[in-house]
Parts: sequence; C-alpha cells; structure tokens
Amino acid sequence: MSEFRVAVIIPAAGQGTRFGADKLGQDLGGRPLLLRTVELFTKREEVGAIIVAAPPESFDDFRLRYGAQLGFHGVLIVAGGRTERWESVRNALAVVPAECTHIAVHDAARPGASAALLTRIFDAARVADAVIPGEPVSATLKRVTEETFQATEDDAVADAILGEAGKDAVRGRRVEATISRTRVVAIQTPQIFAAALLRRAYAQENLAGATDDAMLVEQLGEPVLVVDGEPRNMKVTTTADLAILRAILGHRSAEERPAHKRF
Repeated sequence: MSEFRVAVIIPAAGQGTRFGADKLGQDLGGRPLLLRTVELFTKREEVGAIIVAAPPESFDDFRLRYGAQLGFHGVLIVAGGRTERWESVRNALAVVPAECTHIAVHDAARPGASAALLTRIFDAARVADAVIPGEPVSATLKRVTEETFQATEDDAVADAILGEAGKDAVRGRRVEATISRTRVVAIQTPQIFAAALLRRAYAQENLAGATDDAMLVEQLGEPVLVVDGEPRNMKVTTTADLAILRAILGHRSAEERPAHKRF
C-alpha cells in the first residue's frame, strides 16, 4: 500500500459509574488520564486525525476542561452517544477526513499502550483490513445464572457456619457451566480497520449491543486478525485499576508528588 493514513477515534462519552468519579480527569503522571491516552497517537507519523467523542449532556463542560489541551494536539471534539459506545463511534465517523485510509478506535481509559504495541497493530493493518489486539485468557471461566441467590432464615448450613451476622454474605449466583479457555483471548484496543470496511460495518441496521467495533465487522462475515496485546494496555474501570496502572507506568499519584508538580 503506497499510502497509509490513520484517523483515531476515542470514545469518551461514558459515565464511568463503576469508577465513582471523573475517571478521565484522574491524574496520571501530572496530566489527565484522557490526555495521556490522546498522547499515545500524537507523535505517530501514520496518524492524520484524532477525534474525541465527548459526553453530549456535558459537552460544553468537557470542552471547557479539555478543549485547550486537546486543541494543542489538533484533536477534534464531537458529541458522543447517550447510551451505547457504538453511538459515539458512529458520530465520530461522520467527521473522519476522506484522505484517511484506515480508522482506529481506542478506549479513552486505556492510556498504557506501548509504542511497540501500536507499531505491531499498524504494521498488521497494512496487510489486513481488520486488526485487533488480544491477550490469552489464563483464568478459569464459568457461566453463572442470571438470578442471584441468598441464604434464607431457615438455611441451617449457612447459620451453622456464619451465624446470624454472616447470612448477608451468603449471596451469589450458581455455576451453570465451565467454559473452555482454549483459544479464548481478552480483546483490547486500539482496533484498526480499513476505512471503507468500518463505514460499511456501521451502515448495518442492527448495531445495538455491540461491545466493540470488531463485532460489527464480524457481523458482515469479514475476517478479523488478532495480534498480541499486552498487560499494560489495561482499561481503567475502577480506582484499583488506576493504582495498578500507575505502578506499571511508574507514575505517582498527585498526593505523592510535590505541589508544584501537580496539574
């Protein structure tokens, strides 16, 4: 391929409810987590455009907080979706420059991807139309019931083991089956696609429930290539995840740094 130009879409419209605070604004080595994610791509020669999809209900506040920093890197901010991630990607697709041959979609809460990982993904995308990173699953996987069960007052076994105070702890879901982890991988981002292929995937009528972009490409019957991901490319979902990522990247929290080195 004589030309390889990538537009990067970063969906950032999620509520971050499991984190319990403004996840994307958390300090990561003196800069907001969101900016760290954007900076993964700002020095890549292959990248011709970066588009961030912001929360539509707080769009003005988002631009006030991040607009200057993102604008410095030439980032375009658009309104994202209100309900599902694919809505944000679809909105951003509408403003991808025509000269971009490929489109990469990367989670806003994955600021730890290494330069080596991005190079591996971009190199693979030069020969395959759909490329995603994945890590082999090492944990035992079990499918459980949708229904939650709890010990009742006449549960003699729970009573004998835990006593009255422990009954609330006997809560859980029952195992339905153990799932083979053979050839199962946990998928990461960025996921990159030939621009025409991703647009065709998003032109489908049924997009509801799509948890990643590769799923929509799979619905077309098109092949998707999985390349090696990496542990440091973790998604920050909880405060514990943020602490782990800081340790991996060697960043101290704001409270652990001198006041003049905080943002």
